Formats: sequence, structure tokens, C-alpha cells
Amino acid sequence: MMGERTVIQEALFYEFSLERHVPAGHLVRAVDRFVDLSGIRAHLRPFYSETGRPSIDPELMIRMLLVGYCFGIRSERRLCEEVHVNLAYRWFCRLGLEGDVPDHSTFSKNRHGRFRDSDLLRELFETTVRRCVEEGLVGGEGFAVDASLIKADANKQRSADGSETVDWATLAETRRSVREYLDTLDEAAWGAASEVKPKFVSKSDPAAQWTGALKGHAFFAYATNYLIDLDHAVIVDVEACRAIRQAEVGAARTMIERTQDRFDLWPARLAADSAYGSAENLAWLVHERGIEPHIPVFDKSERQDGTFSRSDFTYDRNADAYVCPAGKLLRQRQKAYRTPRPLVDDDGMMRYRASKLDCEACSLKPRCCPNTPARKIPRSIHEGARDMARDIAATDDYVTSRRQRKKVEMLFAHLKRILRLDRLRLRGPNGARDEFHLAAAAQNLRKLAKLLPNGPQAMAA
Repeated sequence: MMGERTVIQEALFYEFSLERHVPAGHLVRAVDRFVDLSGIRAHLRPFYSETGRPSIDPELMIRMLLVGYCFGIRSERRLCEEVHVNLAYRWFCRLGLEGDVPDHSTFSKNRHGRFRDSDLLRELFETTVRRCVEEGLVGGEGFAVDASLIKADANKQRSADGSETVDWATLAETRRSVREYLDTLDEAAWGAASEVKPKFVSKSDPAAQWTGALKGHAFFAYATNYLIDLDHAVIVDVEACRAIRQAEVGAARTMIERTQDRFDLWPARLAADSAYGSAENLAWLVHERGIEPHIPVFDKSERQDGTFSRSDFTYDRNADAYVCPAGKLLRQRQKAYRTPRPLVDDDGMMRYRASKLDCEACSLKPRCCPNTPARKIPRSIHEGARDMARDIAATDDYVTSRRQRKKVEMLFAHLKRILRLDRLRLRGPNGARDEFHLAAAAQNLRKLAKLLPNGPQAMAA
């Protein structure tokens, strides 16, 4: 028997509960238990006027932004539409059935104003880190660090050649991203990270770096840097910087220092790839922070022409000399000079030289220094830290750290594939920071929801 269309009759009264209509297993319920915005009003109070009409509730805006980043809703206009029609999102945002969803332009106005002035999004991220620490998800013994490239909202068609003169002052009058670029020219993570001029500079987002690091078509990008705890891959710090190695290494130092200052977390070891294995960085980790570098040494001393490499020479610590394969010594000075020469050059390298007489009479000279009178061996002033990293690389703990280091890459894959942050919507260094802070906070909240599905007692069980 064919059914007939049911005629909807308007009722005078409805009894409806959002609480009953949000499934028990919905992600918003799991995340909501770990969202603590109790201090947000006190944090923002100095940035609001005491007079005038009441503004949009900042807690509502933050909850909506968390929904967007937790569920990969990249457009704020679409986010407002989704919160308007989705009962679970309304429940999470404490809107009820009749609550008004703010206009999408409200987010831009607050982001460029009081949110950045108060560093609210940074505080939001650090709140999730503290909650992870309280729940026992952060061991603090082993950390890992890495960076990933995120495409900027910039197009090559609106760029200038790196050697071209651009009137940035005029562009800064109308473009916020250009003003932010000019403000960061002297910062180590941005303009001062390298003196090398990029091939192209975007006029719409000049802080974005033109890069071909992914072995495909070059593009403008920022780098997001993660410092994670190796126990449960909790993100303990995040930093935005230029998409070049020098800036990424500097960002790693900033994150380590800040984590120690903010959360009193002093890791015993740090796992990273060879981009962080420079002599200066290894020495900073070992001597200034007391951290074991589980990092491959960045070393280009191996020769490919068949002659002896530096590894074929043995360093004698007691004599402060290298011993060549023929058993002769290479010292920093083979003779005394009337005017002593500096032992260390501007690059922090010491030169150990063999005696010319020893080399001329040596049968191994064609395999050692066929084109020079005597062999020279450069040694970094930080070679002790490099040797320590090499010794660690031969241990079983290093093999474990190398395997655990992949957890950072998994977080980046989750960031781009699940949270859909493979391209930035906001421009400028501040825009990149805002997006990275929100995304890292969302990932930590999802981590809490996954590992503690039934509350804090789940981990103990």
C-alpha cells in the first residue's frame, strides 16, 4: 500500500533538548571535556572598552574556531553556516536552538585586533598543553622536532623578481601582510634568517618563501615547526617561520627554551633529522641545554674522488693532533710564527696541517693530497658535540629515537589530510601564527579525546 505524504501540523509547544540529540560518541562531546575557557574573559578584559554595546561573546568565537579546525572547515563563512544548521556544533558552542550565529566578518575584526594584541591564540594552545601534562600524556624525557611546509596564499603571477626594487613602503599603506613583513625584517626567524635573496618575492605576502624543497613545482610557503613529546606525540610547542633551514633550526631553539620556561619540561634527549645536525646546533643542545642529540651529524667531509676523507684520520685528544693513515701527526701549527696567527677562523673551524717534509716522502701522498704540498684537516670548535652525536648514533636508543621521530611526520600528515591545512588562508607572519596555533590546539584536543575517551581514569586503567 502506497503511503501518503504526512502533512506537517504546527504545534503550539515543543519540548526539545540539544543534549539528547548529540550522539554520545560524537567528537564534540569528547573534545568538550578538555576545553577550558574559564580564564578567557579575564585575559581579554584589558582589550575591551568599559562603555558601549556588548560585543560578541569571545568564548563563542573561540569555540566556533575550534570546531572549524577540529573538523577541517577552512572557510569562516562556511563555518558560520555549519554551526547554524548542525545541532552538535550548536551544543558545543553553547548556542541553543535560538542562539544567533555571529557574522563571519566578526572573526577577522577580532583576529586583527584584540586576539593578536592579547596573544589569545597562543594562550589557547598552551592551555591544551597544560591539560595534556595534567592528564599524564607528557613524559618530558624525549622530544622530537621537525618542520613542514604549508603553501601560502600567494601566487607567482603577483610576485616580483628577487633582485627587483619594490616600493614596499607604498604597498604597506594598504596591505597588512606587507606591514608585517617589514616589521619582521630584523627577526631571526624571518628576514634575518638568511642573507640570500629569494628568486621571487610575493607582493601580496612577501614574508612567504619561494621554495622548491618538495622536488616538484616551486611555490610560496611558510614552515610550521612542531616540538612534540615522544610518549604520546603531544605537541608541546609550535612556531611559524620562513621556509628555510636556518629559520627552522632557530625556531627549534626558541621552542625548546620556551617549553622549559613555560612548562618546566627539560627533555633528556631530542630526536631530529640531519637538518638540525649542524655543529653549532649540536653544541647548543649539549653544552647550553644538557640535551642528548639523537640527530644525524650534518657532515660533508666524505670525499668522492678516491682520496682519504677526514674519517680516515684519527684524532688524538691528548696530543690535540690528527694521526694520518701513515702514522704522521697533523697539528694546528707545525712551526712558530713571529706574529701568532689565529687558530680559529671566522667559520669556527680549526686547521690541522701535516708537515710538508712528511707528505713529500710519503708513499700514500697520491691517495691523500695529490694536488697540494701537504694535507690539511678542518675541525670545528664544536667537534666534541659532533663526536657525542656520532657515538649516540651507534646505540640502540638512537634506533628507537629514529623510529619515534616519525610521530612528528604523522602529525603533519594529519594536519594536511584530516584538518585540511595544506594551504593557508591568512597572510603574513601573524596570519601563519594564528592558523598554526589553532591547528596545534585542535590536534592536542583530538589527542586528549582519543586517549581519554571515558575520562581521566581511562589512562590509569
